[in-house]
Amino acid sequence: MYFFIINEQAGNGAGGRVWGQIEPVLQARGVPYRYAITSSAAQAQQCVRDAIEEHPPTLVAVLGGDGTIHSIVPLLSASGIPLAVIPAGSGNDTARGFGIPRKPLAALDVALSGRMRSIDLIGTAGGERTLTALAVGFDAEVANAVNASGYKAWCNRLGIGRLAYIIGVLQTLFHYQPARLELLLDDGTAQIFNEAWLVAVTNTTSYGGGLRICPEARTDDGLLDVCVVYRCTKWQLLRLFPTILFGRHTKLPFVTMLRASKIEIQSELQRIGFGDGEQVAVTPLTAEIQPGALQLMTAHG
Repeated sequence: MYFFIINEQAGNGAGGRVWGQIEPVLQARGVPYRYAITSSAAQAQQCVRDAIEEHPPTLVAVLGGDGTIHSIVPLLSASGIPLAVIPAGSGNDTARGFGIPRKPLAALDVALSGRMRSIDLIGTAGGERTLTALAVGFDAEVANAVNASGYKAWCNRLGIGRLAYIIGVLQTLFHYQPARLELLLDDGTAQIFNEAWLVAVTNTTSYGGGLRICPEARTDDGLLDVCVVYRCTKWQLLRLFPTILFGRHTKLPFVTMLRASKIEIQSELQRIGFGDGEQVAVTPLTAEIQPGALQLMTAHG
């Protein structure tokens, strides 16, 4: 039995619209399924918890955005139930990171008959688990600004969700102050970055709606990929973001790329950490890879 969780608020209503396309196909194919319509990530989490406790499904498919997916990842990881994604959010970094089609019916085919893969997760304190990327610093502040804004809904409605992130960058740039950052890696080495703007700890290659922050990242290698941006001017930072779209920033003198299985992050100023676009922690924090912690349906090939 397949369990579909639909966040009707995701992507400015895209979740509900996508379900309207998906359900008739399930019925026509005779696919056994249950479903729950929700209006928030918290409600989606509770519905999945109830479904697992009452009658564990063979697979849980999410029609929503990265925040909805993030809310149920710990439940699926603990239960071993596979996750399928039918993207209906604004950023859709999970779908992008695993090659899941944006078109609903193509994504449904992956959910029903794709390849099941064991993938890594990023673990932080309190049992939080992140699927795509943990952003700490400037990029987390941008995500916070976008989530609290009124322009995000308008951008989603117009089909230009990435523009919301660009607006958030400009908005945050006016007040954000870089600060000293210390990273302690699992090999015992410590690295200090003065005037640090951000540190991105990733499992997938991209975040923020398609920014290829760690273009060499792999989701099943048992390692965290880390990008640190430091000691640059606001103008240089602004010019950095277009290069991240294509992963061309990694050789810049104010960018350092690292790999580790565990990393401790301490900052002179307390910073928030956003995982999968949702606030999950504040510094000081520790992130650790959890190899093969989730089963995910992906496209063949």
